[in-house]
Amino acid sequence: MQTWQTVLLLLVLWAYLCSHGDGLRALKRTTGGRRGVALTLTGQDANGVPLRRSKRGWMWNQFFLLEEYTGLDNQYVGKLHSDGDRGDGSIRYVLTGDGAGTLFIIDENSGDIHATKRLDREEKAYYTLRAKAVNRITNTSLEGESEFIIKIHDINDNEPKFTKDPYFTHVPEMSPLGTVVMQVTATDADDATYGNSARVVYSILQGQPYFSVDPNTGVIKTALPNMDRETKENYVVVIQAKDMAGQMGGLSGTTTVSITLSDVNDNPPRFPKSLYEFKAPESSEPGSTVAVLRATDADIGRNAEMNYRITSSDGPAMFDISTNRSTQEGVITLRKPLDFERKRSYTLRIQVENSNPDPRFLRYAATTDEATVKLIVEDVDEPPVFDRVSYVMEVKEDSAVGTIVGSVSATDPDSSRSPVRYSIDRRTDMDRVFNVHPGNGSVFMLRTLDREENPWHNISVIATEFNNPRLISRIPVDIRVLDVNDNAPTFATYYETFVCENAKANQRIQTVSAKDADEPIGGHRFFFSLAHEVSGKANFTVRDNKDNTAGILTRRNSYSRLQRSTYLVPVVISDGDFPMQSSTNTLTVRVCTCDREGNMQLCNQEALVLTAGLSTGALMAIIICVLILLLIVVLFAVLRRQQRKKEPLIISKEDVRDNVVSYNDEGGGEEDTQAFDIGTLRNPEAIEETKQRRDIKPETLNPPIRRTVVLPPAYRDNSDVREFINQRLQDNDQDPTAPPYDSLATYAYEGSGSVAESLSSLGSVTTEGDQDYNYLSEWGPRFRKLADMYGGEDSDGYRDS
Repeated sequence: MQTWQTVLLLLVLWAYLCSHGDGLRALKRTTGGRRGVALTLTGQDANGVPLRRSKRGWMWNQFFLLEEYTGLDNQYVGKLHSDGDRGDGSIRYVLTGDGAGTLFIIDENSGDIHATKRLDREEKAYYTLRAKAVNRITNTSLEGESEFIIKIHDINDNEPKFTKDPYFTHVPEMSPLGTVVMQVTATDADDATYGNSARVVYSILQGQPYFSVDPNTGVIKTALPNMDRETKENYVVVIQAKDMAGQMGGLSGTTTVSITLSDVNDNPPRFPKSLYEFKAPESSEPGSTVAVLRATDADIGRNAEMNYRITSSDGPAMFDISTNRSTQEGVITLRKPLDFERKRSYTLRIQVENSNPDPRFLRYAATTDEATVKLIVEDVDEPPVFDRVSYVMEVKEDSAVGTIVGSVSATDPDSSRSPVRYSIDRRTDMDRVFNVHPGNGSVFMLRTLDREENPWHNISVIATEFNNPRLISRIPVDIRVLDVNDNAPTFATYYETFVCENAKANQRIQTVSAKDADEPIGGHRFFFSLAHEVSGKANFTVRDNKDNTAGILTRRNSYSRLQRSTYLVPVVISDGDFPMQSSTNTLTVRVCTCDREGNMQLCNQEALVLTAGLSTGALMAIIICVLILLLIVVLFAVLRRQQRKKEPLIISKEDVRDNVVSYNDEGGGEEDTQAFDIGTLRNPEAIEETKQRRDIKPETLNPPIRRTVVLPPAYRDNSDVREFINQRLQDNDQDPTAPPYDSLATYAYEGSGSVAESLSSLGSVTTEGDQDYNYLSEWGPRFRKLADMYGGEDSDGYRDS
């Protein structure tokens, strides 16, 4: 292989030299140590006279060197020779520049140049060097320094490499033949200007017959039309790039291209079934879901979105259908309530279609599909239904108890037609003013009504199925109380005025108005007049103003405050309704001294108080309130004083058995060390056996005296009891943890030979003789009850047992 490449290189170099002019034909390169000739250039001047110029005496040109040399010796590059070299060794050749002395060396005697290392054109394509010939003895330059180039010839030592590996791309499904998928690119590091080492040709190794690749450009195209994603979605294509124009012996590289067919809307939605059947209870609320159905679409994503609609139904405006965008399901909902008794099933025709149809595929297949939905209504035991949404009733306020106000009606909507029972929701009628007949629903009065107290009554009537009391219905019933003329008109407010002593006759001193709790349809009309019994001797007159007011006028020219200071004028007020109602109201008139303009100057004390705006009743109410507050304060103070009194600790001095006396006394803290040793408490194990107790009276001044216990005469002969008590006393005296010396220690030890002997009745059953219990009376008051029970004898000689 190396010989073949060398021959080829020489042929290319020969063709290059032959293509140049005459001056270049005079150049002769020597290899293998051959001697060259001088380069001579010829030409003519402007007159056509030949000119002759001798080039300097270098006999060399540009050098060429093959890359990737694999020989064992240094690779020969060329030879430098000067015309002044006589072969006597007087000339020395010097080489400088790129790689001189390292990559390239020169024989300073012969001028031969060799490469010392293996060169790679892809790393550096050429080297620029400079050469000169110098006198070996004088080291002077014989020739001017000249520059030459060593060019590295390329060989096919690099395979093509793709810019990416692997490639990922996609192409729409159903694409026509020849649709461009993508372009792949491979590069070759070899010299593209020299031979075919860098000329890359593309081919497909895997992926036929679906795809093809352009051999020159690397463009991948579809090789089959209308590839369907739903049939096969992913393809793996292997592309090869080969240099040397694809000829045998060229180097190659491969890459993988993953191609995915992207979805297009080429499939319409389809129902899996043509008939669907659903059931829904008749108690379903409007807006609730009664059926859910789903069509399938082979497409994905946005192309699988669909819309549902109702094309026909035997229940107009009964149902709605919508699309659940997350699941693409058709959801059928109610618009109106279902009624099993009226209609037991419904039939709907549902159509589904693509939301985003592709016009390119509309001609291939139907874009919609239809299915039938049958909805069966299930019977549910429903509560009674009233014939109205609400009831409004009216009743006069003077109606008698038991009067029927109105009636309600409810029926069982189920086919069983269960009887209905009526009742009043007492939470809406706390005063029990009304009631309802349980059978026919008649609402009647239990109490008399007063419109002025409550003009409206809002109650609720409950209807319950007789066969199923849990099913109930409620309905509001509003009862309006109609007005009747049962109230007499009265003064609109309390009236009190004064009259001057120098008043003139027919002088108006007060204008009064009236009020009435009734509300007649035509409005109020009041009539005012002076009471008939005083009209003949009246000091004042009443004039009806015909506008529901009246004026109070003087009847004489003067009044005397000294003769009479107060007048009560009775005014009769009547209404215009039927039956007519009237009342007599009193106007209080005070006689006062006035100036000429009629301004009051002096009245009695009562008039002044009343003029200030406080009546006698108001003053009495204020006084009563003050007294009540004072009484409450006194009672509170008495209760607090009683609570502060403390009960005595001991009520009876004789009986102290059940009394507990508490002393709120506290020790002296850590400074009080008379009752205990703080060191012993901190270290109980360090107690000295000979250490005296701290809870008894100190005996440092007096020697310890052994205390003896003096027993009663009855116990002196009981040696066992005496030894027991002495032993316990000695133990307490030597115990440093014993309670204080003034504590009482009780021991439950009776001893043998007790004077009282045994009180048990178990031993008495073995004794047939009589026993004498009179000695119990000698034991003191505590045994008195026992002595009374056993010491006395019955009249017949038998003792109580």
